[in-house]
This record gives sequence, structure tokens and C-alpha cells, in this order.
Amino acid sequence: MPFHLRTNLFGVTAFELKNLINPFEDFYLHDIPFADLNDNPVFEFESSLVQPDKKKADFYESSLKLKAKQLFAKIEEVKEKNLATFSYYLFEKHPDKLFEDTIATGGLAKGYKVYNVKEARQHLEPPRSVIDLYAEKLTDDWRHLSNYEILSLQLKTFGNYYELALAHLQPSLIVVHGLGKGRLRDEIHDILRLRKEVKSFVNQYHSQFGYGATEIYFQY
Repeated sequence: MPFHLRTNLFGVTAFELKNLINPFEDFYLHDIPFADLNDNPVFEFESSLVQPDKKKADFYESSLKLKAKQLFAKIEEVKEKNLATFSYYLFEKHPDKLFEDTIATGGLAKGYKVYNVKEARQHLEPPRSVIDLYAEKLTDDWRHLSNYEILSLQLKTFGNYYELALAHLQPSLIVVHGLGKGRLRDEIHDILRLRKEVKSFVNQYHSQFGYGATEIYFQY
């Protein structure tokens, strides 16, 4: 399983690794200085399938935020019970793809897709609380793309995960667009102004992203 791990301390990426882990295999990542555990480390984990599976989602994302108080309590528990290690689950099962069914009726075009609302959410990709739209996060070939192609890819990615957030009834979503000349930010803000499910959105200073992110709040 290919994976991408980022360790953030106080909103700054302190460690990043892309690699492959095999089934039933332990994988050593990196050390964190004990003093840095006070900085509420956040582990962001992304994975994908080695072989595509039509029943499984192509991509999975999860994150783990360790608060210092909780972490030190866990360390005390390890000492009291004389344990060698402790662990946290990032996920147990790779998620399924969106469930869809196909029917043909007189009133609908042949092959029209119909979704069972009650069941569909169970088969969606996991929601993302943060969307990172930096070009290098979206494709390895970003250096060979024109500015227009990069912007188009960024907006398409934003649209896909925006709709996923709505499908999961998320209360909010953070979109990381960076600073630059503000073209991507402005395009996204123009879209948000026209969406009725957007209660509000704000581009203010964030401890992790500076002024390079917009937080969206939804209403249903």
C-alpha cells in the first residue's frame, strides 16, 4: 500500500515521507524529540491501493492529533501496566467506492445512475476536513503544466471534495489555496458566494496555514 505521511508541529511540517508498506508488516517512521510532544503533533496520513479495485475507493485520508495531556496520560498508563508500546488506529478497513445502481425507465435515459440516499453515504470516500490544493500535492507532473492547466486541476479537485463534504453533511471544510497572486482564492470565493449551502466562509490567519486557507461553514 503506497502511503504519504506528514508530521506537523505547531502547524509546520516537521517530517514528511512517501513509501510503501506491505500487508502484516511493521514500518519504522521516525523519532520525535520528547520536548516536541508539547507541541500537539498532528499526523496526516494518505494511502491508496497498489492494484485498483472497482469496489474500493482509490484514496483514503486520515489524521491523528495528539494533545500533550492525553499523550502523557498514555505514557503513564504504559509505565503502570509495564507495556512495551502503545498504538492508535488510523483506519481498519479501506473504504468502499460510492454505491450506485443503474436502471432504465421510460422517463430516464438508458444507463441513468440512481443513488440510494440511505445507503450511499456508507460507501462514500471518507470526508476530508482539509483540502490541500497546492499543485505538487495533486500531481507529480505539475512542473510540466501551464498555469491554466494547474488552475483547472485545482478547481476540479476543489469541486470534487466540496461535493463529498456535502454528501457527508460536514459542518465545515478548510481549503488550502496558498497566497501567490490570489487567483485560486478568488475563483473559489466566487464559487462559494453562489452556493446556497454555504452559511459563511472566511480567509483569516490560521495557525497551520497562515493566510493561505479559507474555512467554509455549511448549513443544511
